[in-house]
Amino acid sequence: MTILIIEDDPDNLRSVSEVAEDAGFETRQAATGLSGVEEFQKKTPDVVLTDLALPDIDGIQVLRRLHKLDPSVPVLIMTAYGSVESGVRAMHEGAYDYVTKPLDLDDIQSKLRRACETSRLRRQVDTLSAAAREKYTSSTIIAQAPAMKAVIAQVDALADTMATILIRGESGTGKELVARALHVDSRRSGGPFVAVNCGAFAENLLESELFGHEKGAFTGAVGMYKGAFERADGGTLFLDEIGDAPASVQVKLLRALEEKEIRRVGGKEVFHVNVRLVSATNKDLEKMVKEGTFREDLFYRLNVVSIQIPPLRNRIADIRPLADRFIARSASENGKVINAVKPGFYERLEAYNWPGNVRQLRNIVESAVLLSPGGLLTESSVVLPGMSPAPSSSLSPSEGFAIPKDMTLEEVERTVLESRLRQNNGNRTVTAEQLGLSRRTIQRKIKEHGLPY
Repeated sequence: MTILIIEDDPDNLRSVSEVAEDAGFETRQAATGLSGVEEFQKKTPDVVLTDLALPDIDGIQVLRRLHKLDPSVPVLIMTAYGSVESGVRAMHEGAYDYVTKPLDLDDIQSKLRRACETSRLRRQVDTLSAAAREKYTSSTIIAQAPAMKAVIAQVDALADTMATILIRGESGTGKELVARALHVDSRRSGGPFVAVNCGAFAENLLESELFGHEKGAFTGAVGMYKGAFERADGGTLFLDEIGDAPASVQVKLLRALEEKEIRRVGGKEVFHVNVRLVSATNKDLEKMVKEGTFREDLFYRLNVVSIQIPPLRNRIADIRPLADRFIARSASENGKVINAVKPGFYERLEAYNWPGNVRQLRNIVESAVLLSPGGLLTESSVVLPGMSPAPSSSLSPSEGFAIPKDMTLEEVERTVLESRLRQNNGNRTVTAEQLGLSRRTIQRKIKEHGLPY
């Protein structure tokens, strides 16, 4: 790792450089504040160590300029005569740490190591954040159909605002994907994205999950727990299936949104939270308001802006590119090679009504990839509930296996796998070769289905 040292005293510059190099770091030197900034611009170092008193601009000005260029690089300040005041001032300006003169070389070495580790971790976080942005940004959402293009236009317009958004759509349409795009395309992308499914918790547990609890607040509360509002501070909180939130939680949600404050279960302290709220539902909230099962004031607070995700049956143009993405992903994850996809494969997908939407499409395609003979996907590869098998189905009665109308994809997969394992006396390697899967995938599927092999 590289340390940029900015120091106008030749003796101090030499001493500090030697200490850094003895610790295994590469060093670059500058004798003035402005030349130090120029060196920083040429190639960003991992850490900067600058003197506070320089002949042109002082170390605080250097710090401010470097933070504008790259705020992730830790900057340490050297202050004269053990001045605590100047060190504290530097910390208030954003310095990572400070060291005092006369210099304690062991102390410098220790602080440089810590700063370098901080720099490494910050860059790792930046890399992960960039990967998340690349994966979840609105530009990665498939939108060939006009109805979906309209959704993307809304996301692009709303992402960098603080508007509270309600995402509506049937189950499986990709509401969380849109919520993530709203987050990563916003100025809050550097903060956390916290998702909570309101339908996945019992009433008392949902309250704790959202607002946290103090030790001893209820049986089983063995320690303090930060809720989703606290964990999402500075970022985005996504509340999925908001229509399932019970009345007691709705009241507290309304207060949190209006006051921007929360109190943990069993606690007395009130915490301010800075959270952008995005919620989603597949229910008719207006109807629930009329029936008295959802608070009208909360509904209007959540529904500042509404985004309606179209069902897959209304975005036929997206089925083929979605299928291609799922084919590539499933083949990669399961060690499969798909050599060809026949037009009939897509045509059969496009002819279906998709009650389970994009989630169901993904599962159907993954099953087809796993069971594809010889890496070929055809019309007969698509097994759809409520539709008769394609005439050329590889899973035909002539092979001793007829598909009952009420058989699920999971049951088809289990039956095929169990049949082949039985034929091969439990030999996983041979079974993997016959099904075109890796042995590792076979082992995982055996475990998933609880097969005795």
